[in-house]
Amino acid sequence: MGRDRIIQIVMCGIVILGLSIGGGLLGNLIEKSEANGLRYTDNADENMPPFVALGTAIGAVRGLIVDYLWIKANMMVDRGQYYQVMEDTDLITKLQPRFAPVWVFHGHNMAYNISVATNTPEERWEWVKAGIDLVRNRGLRYNPNDLELHKELAFWLSHKVGGYTDDAHLFYKKEWAREWHDLLGEPPVDLDARIAWIQEIADAPATYEAAIERTPEVAELVQRLRDGVSDIDETFEFEIDQRFLELYSLWDAINQQSYIAEKLGFQEELDRKGSRMFSLFNDLSQEPYFAEAWKTLIAHARKRVLLDEYNMDPALMAQYTEEVGPLDWRNPHTHSYYWSRRGSDLAEFRSVSEKDETLRINNDRQQAHALQALARTGRIYYDPFSPGFPGQSPEPRFIDTIDDHFERFYVKYFDAKGAGGETFIVFIKNFLSGAIRELYRFGEIERAQNLLDLLDSRFGRGGFPPNNQYAIDLDVFVAKETQGEYERQPHMAPADVVGALRYGYRVGVGENRPEVYRESAAFAKWVTDYFRNTENQNFTTKMNGVGRLRDILATLDKSAQIAFLQLMLDPVVPFEERMTIWAQIDDLEPQLRLRVYDQMIRPLSMEYARSPLSQAIPLDEAFPEPPGLEAFRAQVALELAAEREAMESLEVGAKQKSLGE
Repeated sequence: MGRDRIIQIVMCGIVILGLSIGGGLLGNLIEKSEANGLRYTDNADENMPPFVALGTAIGAVRGLIVDYLWIKANMMVDRGQYYQVMEDTDLITKLQPRFAPVWVFHGHNMAYNISVATNTPEERWEWVKAGIDLVRNRGLRYNPNDLELHKELAFWLSHKVGGYTDDAHLFYKKEWAREWHDLLGEPPVDLDARIAWIQEIADAPATYEAAIERTPEVAELVQRLRDGVSDIDETFEFEIDQRFLELYSLWDAINQQSYIAEKLGFQEELDRKGSRMFSLFNDLSQEPYFAEAWKTLIAHARKRVLLDEYNMDPALMAQYTEEVGPLDWRNPHTHSYYWSRRGSDLAEFRSVSEKDETLRINNDRQQAHALQALARTGRIYYDPFSPGFPGQSPEPRFIDTIDDHFERFYVKYFDAKGAGGETFIVFIKNFLSGAIRELYRFGEIERAQNLLDLLDSRFGRGGFPPNNQYAIDLDVFVAKETQGEYERQPHMAPADVVGALRYGYRVGVGENRPEVYRESAAFAKWVTDYFRNTENQNFTTKMNGVGRLRDILATLDKSAQIAFLQLMLDPVVPFEERMTIWAQIDDLEPQLRLRVYDQMIRPLSMEYARSPLSQAIPLDEAFPEPPGLEAFRAQVALELAAEREAMESLEVGAKQKSLGE
């Protein structure tokens, strides 16, 4: 064997040895790069857009182009050139989709800077929604493990859509509730039922083929739908998509409130638009053969739309509902919690450096603030036929959840630099103080006293240094908390009023103490008059021509109805007590049963069917239909038609005024 051949063999051996050693070290290198956040995602090729191929072809020049565009974009924003900067930032997202700050920059520019330069609520909502969609549907697909993107998206949802600072926030809330009501429908009131409802979507077949495998009748149902649609309009092709769910939701709502829908002309309007698909839905839904197929198909469609159109995981939605409480996805604060919590669960492990600590704290703060907002406004009352804004009322079932989160966050950041865990102390003090006042108004005196004792043991006589801040009577504490609160935090008023009326129903009506109810009703009237007549609470904006806090006043105006409906559907209240209140409420509020019956009867019937009491007393005897219901329905239909006409006139006037200015 020649000298050259020996050298070749030795070198080949060295190469093989080097490749073996390198391959063995590769796994360790990947683990370290993930642990130290040196890779953009867990999978470097995950969700990469086709446009990146061009950037790869450009090579190192891509970095120079991105740097130039990024510097230019920041300078343009400083000069107020918000529209002009969009082209550059969009190009950066295509050339460098793993560069998370540009997604935040681009989305914020649309949702905040450009939106406020528009003239109508519709235009403004288009830009706000575009900014949210950009980060949620694109930015987070390319950067699924970026904590900053999760935190920013959660903040926008809570502040821009769920808050009160934007002139068009009422329109945002209405559009958000409509979109998610169309997608998921009305959620059950009972927590166990709500968990099962969202879990059904999480467990739904992920593919059409899997849906057929689970329920073979799905194939025939879909074929019948396709054939029916083809007969209606040859140019329209039936798809299992978001449009299908919107039509199904409207059809379902019309069936639930068919009398009002008929009086308002919704069916005729749909027929004029050629949407004979509703009669097709009616025909197919009446065939028992397709009963299970409908359930499978709708659950499958909802799952696919959530995954494909919203980048949301139904399994996480179900998990958070089970762990946190009755999340209503028509509420923007629910989505704020989802994204901040998802950031903690899926992205926080990549933000482990000391400089990322502030980001982690702020993301967890967003979780806490979202839950606080849900405790105050977590119950949504949305009528798809009403032109008004969605109603909101407190959801006390989140109170214990928030306290659990506080304990976890305080321990988590106890050793953090700066304020660290101390910032959560201020939060929990303020929240529990407000919760005590709300529970007191609800008549849950024992629970309110327990929370006051908890504050005293943590931050009063049991705190450091010991003090007597919370060592006072419950009545005195509530009076101090209420004084001046409506000026500083007007959104607290509906919770107080609904709570007071609820107490009035349970004690004043249920225990036959009418003076208690009259006192509660007088308090509700005083608060409502305050918001109606106080100038600084009733100012209007040029954007929509109505008061910025109009939704608060609208909730207060309907507070008796909201509180009564909430009480009748509260699974915590025994059926015997609810039956007593239902039978006696006409003596004090003769119109109340009429106003809630149609909204109440369907969810109540499902809950009542699971109760042993239903075996002894039929539903129509336990909660009989109030007299005069048909005449009342006709009256309500006329009121809704007039309200819709007035709202349309108001919107036209506001648009003309804004365009004129």
